[in-house]
Amino acid sequence: MRAGCSIQRPTILFSSLLALLALVGCGKSSAKTAATTADGAQQQSASTSAINSAAAAKPAPDLPKPIDPMIVLHTSQGDVTIKLFQEKAPRTVENFLRGYAERGFYEQTIFHHVEPGQMIIAGGYTADLQRKPPRAPIYNESKNGLLNRRGTIAMIRDADAPHSATSEFFINLADNPDFDFKATDEDDVPGYCVFGEVVQGMDVIDRIAQLPTSSLGDFAKVPSPPVTIARIERLQ
Repeated sequence: MRAGCSIQRPTILFSSLLALLALVGCGKSSAKTAATTADGAQQQSASTSAINSAAAAKPAPDLPKPIDPMIVLHTSQGDVTIKLFQEKAPRTVENFLRGYAERGFYEQTIFHHVEPGQMIIAGGYTADLQRKPPRAPIYNESKNGLLNRRGTIAMIRDADAPHSATSEFFINLADNPDFDFKATDEDDVPGYCVFGEVVQGMDVIDRIAQLPTSSLGDFAKVPSPPVTIARIERLQ
């Protein structure tokens, strides 16, 4: 019995040792796996942070600027191409285009006044000088940095009512700084809102301005023969 016990005891000790080694080995393996997993998570987090940082550092692409509309005044004296400054005078351009031009309002209206060396005026009256009913007045955008220089187109309004422009417009025959917005130490002085510029056909405008004029009722300087706007065509 003692011999048997002496034989079994080393066996038991050896088995216990193997179990202990296996347990220690498993612990090391688990720790190694956990460490590897943690390292991978840290690397992935660092990689994600680097990507996010690079994306944040990269400047956002510039949005394309809105394209300025181009129109053609088809008149009885020739065609006049005008670029409209939509970014600088959005309400005024919207009023001119969608409120009037695209509705056919200006068709068969005339240039009803010429101020030699200063401006020609159109956009409100038929050939028999009947006033076409306008839409509601618009906000005056004359504080937009645009100046009343030769070849620019601006809105007609009442002299004592800055926000009274409707359909009538004028084209400057010369630089007219008196019509520009002026900032003062006290109250700002509203101007006449520039919203476009003649890019082709200024010779037509000069030709209209050089026509003889006549006085008809309340209209002192109507070009003769009458100069009619047949239609306004939008190019872009």
